[in-house]
This record gives sequence, structure tokens and C-alpha cells, in this order.
Amino acid sequence: MSDIIEKIGNSLIQHGTYNNRIYLMKLDIGDLPDLIPEMDRLAEKRGYNKIFAKVPADSRDVFEAKGYVKEAGVPGYYSGKKEALFMCKYFTGNRQEDTQVEDDRIISTAKDKAGDIMNPELPEGFLIRMCTEADVPAMAEIYAEVFPTYPFPIQDPAYLKKTMEDNVVYFAVEYKGNIVALSSCEIDFENRNAEMTDFATLPQFRGMGMSTSLLSRMEKEMDKKGILTLYTIARAASYGMNTVFARLGYEFTGKLVQNTNISGNLENMNVWYKRI
Repeated sequence: MSDIIEKIGNSLIQHGTYNNRIYLMKLDIGDLPDLIPEMDRLAEKRGYNKIFAKVPADSRDVFEAKGYVKEAGVPGYYSGKKEALFMCKYFTGNRQEDTQVEDDRIISTAKDKAGDIMNPELPEGFLIRMCTEADVPAMAEIYAEVFPTYPFPIQDPAYLKKTMEDNVVYFAVEYKGNIVALSSCEIDFENRNAEMTDFATLPQFRGMGMSTSLLSRMEKEMDKKGILTLYTIARAASYGMNTVFARLGYEFTGKLVQNTNISGNLENMNVWYKRI
């Protein structure tokens, strides 16, 4: 079961045993400083061993004073003007077990590929389009096949439909009338940014540049909508996805340690961003 999303004051959090953490998704500055000890109490009550907070850069000192450390950031997250920081606090040393050498190798290799593909093209017979509500059942099946577990319930048709109605634009690669790859843009219209996420390609179609082509198309659509800053939180162990973002000009800003439950395990996640 996925973690739940609710509010503390006017700030939005996600928490639960699925990711064994609290994620402060949207901070209302007016909730500071009381929000921080409230999250501590919730973590201790439920036995969570990490708090992961996305906060404006000018709130850094308040969080650092309470034991948080910066792990990554997104420059220009707030309307292209102000950086968002990913601040983390751990309640056990076990959560900080790391794969530093391998993660560094993947980042280094990905950076070496920067700029390799500027105009990605799909093989003949494949096309990219935005998804509609009619695609939801097929989308849920693909996400369930590709991701045994995921931080949000993208395998649930009701969740996909609701997010599609709200602020998420899904994209599909189609071949012979069937969807073979997916991705999404989670748009923050207020702050003019978008998270490029939920990439999934069916196994038999991998290695054909689907994610690169999807990302390129997504960027064009976000530019049309007046979005200024794009970012992603990619699996640190995925050479392919990190390379996709490096190739298209995204910059690496840091790693979130043991942060997200994907495919049955807590994984390190890399943050990349790009101004458009």
C-alpha cells in the first residue's frame, strides 16, 4: 500500500511505512518553526527513520538548526528565481547505508555522454502523443508490469485519472496501436516548474531511445505552457535514466540517500535540473 498524503497546518506531507519516511512535499512558510518538531513527533510515533523536506533555500538555516542536511537542490524551482533544497534528517544510521563508489561511477559515465543526442528520433512506426483518459487502463497495466513497487500508486487507474485531471500530463510512445512506453510531467503552475518522471518502457522495447524521445517531447510541451524549470529525481542505480538526462543538458545537483521505494527496495535517487 502506498504512503498517505495529508496536511500539517497548511503544509503538504506524504508519509507511511511504504517508503518508511515523511516527505514534506510543499512547505507553507507560515507553519515554521512549529512544523519541524511536529514532523519529528510523527516520525518517532510511527517509527519512520527519515524525513525528506523540499523547502525554499531561504529556509535552510531553520532546518539545519534542527538537524537537517542538504542532499540536493533545484535552482530556479520557484518561478525561475529561487532554489528549492532537498533537506534530510535521519533517525537511524542504517538508513544512510550507501553505494557511493557505484553511484559515482554511474554519474561520471552519464556526464561523459552530455550532449550526445540533441535531436532524438524514434524508429519508424513509433509515435509519441499525450495520453487521454481512455488510455488509463493500459497505462496502469504497464506501470504495474514495470514497477512492482513505486512511491506513488501509478498502478491504480483511479490515481492516474485523478492526477490527469489535476496537474499531471502523461505521454506515451505508441506502436501498432499499443502503448509501449510512458512518462509524465507533474506541473507546478504556481511556481512554473515541472518534474519529469514516471518513465516506463516495456522490456521488449528497451534500448530503442524511448525515454530520450519522450523527454525531448515533454520539454517542448512544457515550454509551450510557460514552464521555466524542469527537474527529475532519478534512480541512482539506473545508468540509462541518468544518461538520458545528462544527454539532454540536465545538471546533477546531488543524491538522496535510501530515499524511495521502487521495485521492492529503498533506493538512492539522483536529482537533475534544467532551465528552459
